Amino acid sequence: MRTLGNFLWFILGGIFMGLCWWFFALIAFISIVGIPWGRACFVMGKLSFFPFGHEAISRKELTLNEDIGTSGFGLIGNIIWFLFAGIWLAIGHLVHAIACFITIIGIPFGIQHLKLAGISLSPIGKTVVDKEVAQAARMRNANATVSQMRGSM
Repeated sequence: MRTLGNFLWFILGGIFMGLCWWFFALIAFISIVGIPWGRACFVMGKLSFFPFGHEAISRKELTLNEDIGTSGFGLIGNIIWFLFAGIWLAIGHLVHAIACFITIIGIPFGIQHLKLAGISLSPIGKTVVDKEVAQAARMRNANATVSQMRGSM
């Protein structure tokens, strides 16, 4: 089902938004200062090409380690990103989502566009993994939190 969903997604508009992500990535790489944003754009662009079966997750949530993208610098980077490119990509995904929601068969695609619109606003500090990996990481974190809470009682 994932393969069929990704194929339909790609030919019915996913290619356009993925290329938009990669366009912003190229602009970021050309500026040299924007290389961190460009890297995030390429990762999220790949997700935008084939979103079914994958999920964007915070690297801190995945590895339980903070890095430069998940620290305060990542927050500053996401604010700069939002002002220059994030809002435009989010608007593009929202327009595509509305077009998908018009038809009943397009609702799953519209939902994916809404997820990507949210990611568009702050992609720094996130990585793309299979849905199962993201679910396992969240379950591991939940178990660790419960164990920690039980230990403090």
